[in-house]
Amino acid sequence: MGSASFRAVGEVERGDDGEQLALHTPRSAPRRRARLAGDDPTSDDLPVALVQVDTGLAHLDRPFEYTVPMSMTVTAQPGVRVKVRFAGQDLDGFVLERRADAEHLGRLSPLRKVVSPEPVLTPEVLAAARTVADRYAGSLGDVLRLAVPPRHATAEKALAVEPPERADLVDREPVAWSPYAAGPAFLSRVADGGEPAASLLALPAPGERDWPVLLAEAARAAVEGGRGAVLVVPDHRDVGRVEAALAEVLGPGRHTRLTADQGPQARYTAYLKVLRGHAQVVVGTRAAAFAPVADLGLVAWWDDGDDLLEEPRAPYPHVREVLLARAAQEGAAVLSAGYGRSVAVADLVERTVLAPVEPARAQVRVAVPSVRVAGEGHDPDRDPAVAAAHLPTVAWRTAKEALVHGPVLVQVPRRGYLPSLSCQDCRRPARCTACAGPLSLPGPHGPPACRWCGRVEVAFSCPACGGHRLRSSVVGARRTAEELGRAFPGVPVERSGAGTVLEVVGTGPRLVVSTPGAEPVAPEGYAAALLLDAWALLDRPTLLAGEESLRRWSAAAALVRPASQGGRVVLAGAPTDVSVPAVEALVRWDPAWFAERELTERRELSLPPTARLATLTGPRAALEAAVAELALPASAAVLGPLPHGGAERWRTIVTVARSDGPALTRELAALRARASARKDPEPVTVRVDPPDPTT
Repeated sequence: MGSASFRAVGEVERGDDGEQLALHTPRSAPRRRARLAGDDPTSDDLPVALVQVDTGLAHLDRPFEYTVPMSMTVTAQPGVRVKVRFAGQDLDGFVLERRADAEHLGRLSPLRKVVSPEPVLTPEVLAAARTVADRYAGSLGDVLRLAVPPRHATAEKALAVEPPERADLVDREPVAWSPYAAGPAFLSRVADGGEPAASLLALPAPGERDWPVLLAEAARAAVEGGRGAVLVVPDHRDVGRVEAALAEVLGPGRHTRLTADQGPQARYTAYLKVLRGHAQVVVGTRAAAFAPVADLGLVAWWDDGDDLLEEPRAPYPHVREVLLARAAQEGAAVLSAGYGRSVAVADLVERTVLAPVEPARAQVRVAVPSVRVAGEGHDPDRDPAVAAAHLPTVAWRTAKEALVHGPVLVQVPRRGYLPSLSCQDCRRPARCTACAGPLSLPGPHGPPACRWCGRVEVAFSCPACGGHRLRSSVVGARRTAEELGRAFPGVPVERSGAGTVLEVVGTGPRLVVSTPGAEPVAPEGYAAALLLDAWALLDRPTLLAGEESLRRWSAAAALVRPASQGGRVVLAGAPTDVSVPAVEALVRWDPAWFAERELTERRELSLPPTARLATLTGPRAALEAAVAELALPASAAVLGPLPHGGAERWRTIVTVARSDGPALTRELAALRARASARKDPEPVTVRVDPPDPTT
């Protein structure tokens, strides 16, 4: 882009062909009838189109005015995709509005092409995208790329324009919500067209009261009220489980699946099904958060703390914020559900944005397995095979007894063989001499190698004590599976993790070794679960260590049968005095207490969600110059710059009071726009409210 792109209001900007690229900026001058560049006749019916052009540049992230040729009068409607001429290039864009008059006083360029007459960008999705962009100091163009999938012409032609007739809903009582005192009232308000907002702490309840049924019954309440629903879950396995529940609760033809991994045609078809009214309910991963459901009555998401609900692309929005924005704008009910409660959701509960919906303690005691904590102390009487498997005696005995009654789940914090090594003599972590990355053992044979650069370490020497022997700091899933096979001869051992994730396991005796998040479902519940190397999760140098540990443990423990049916969970490798809050919360099965405790600590430290925080990352000189440009609110506190991920990367953290959050994000958005306009060679990355500012 030329420098004319940044001129003040009223100045003329011209492309390579001399045509004006009209910037839409509010102005006090009276509007005038647009003049078309060239001889093509312009439309007499609202001849000006306001277009959001996908420039990919922060300083040009605003709508531009174009004229509508007569041939496009009918098709160039708000929400459709178009091609426009911008600075000598044909770029994509969305028509946002049609107008009778232009704000620009000179000539306007015409639309080049209507890519499709399908109005894929609805006013509701556009409003939500704007809110999300403002919330995260991002650009509207970036959010629209997340919200609207790329066009697929074949899908557009293959799907019927008019939705098919639907059968009536079958009679069915909402059985899954009966253990929750406020549950029936929540469903009743949703069905009556209300806007209740709730944080549900779900009970472990395999079968007809499992959490997918909870979401499906909430969606049914919205459908009964003549409205639609958006349900967002972390991954495709969760989508499959909720889809099965929706088919049972709603019957066929009322829902569709929308995920980013469907492929271009399938994803666009699902989007069109929602847009054209073929489906009232959408279930999917974070790609479904912007689904254009008509008459939206409910937005719901499962497991708020799962990092899969956070978009890894700019401006990095969380599903929670997207759905809250949509609910506020469209008058929909809100449901955040999970076995636990993230600190962010706990903050919403404290501020009465969400009302807590929880089971009585008596219901909890009936539904959950018993939890026992086992340390890693030395036990000379253990069988050598059991010791090699890194199992405390109580864990081995629990597994042996439980295998008589069904499968046993073994959760291992890390995938691989020996993913972390340390010095045998002084226990200092073993590091690569080339890049300081962690050393690991990829398999049972061969030397250790660096997990970062891949360099093989043939002659390890500890820089602290001079030792040459290595020991495992954490045992991976592959090695654990091998050792368990020796500790329990004759028992089948199955693995679920990266590369091979199992959906379901059989009901017979078997050991299922899984990494967190990859645990398969046992139809009748696991007889027991062993949560190994608990300290490996708790000791991570991250703000979220305790919260994430409890979330992962709870997700695994929820797959185990209740204590009344013999279900047991052993947490191995954690402090045996239950002094760690996350451990205590698991033993008591009290995630609300833990979230409230964490929230109090965050408030004392002025950390999100009680304050607004932003991280700026880049080369030190560029970072310092960027921070110096910021006009920060009086409540701002600046930490840094600090080294981050190498000598060439630095990070500064800025926190402000929550009330000053909008002012901070506006300033950060302006900073990005100025850097884009200057074409800074070393841009600074901006993130607002990252889950963990230290990572």
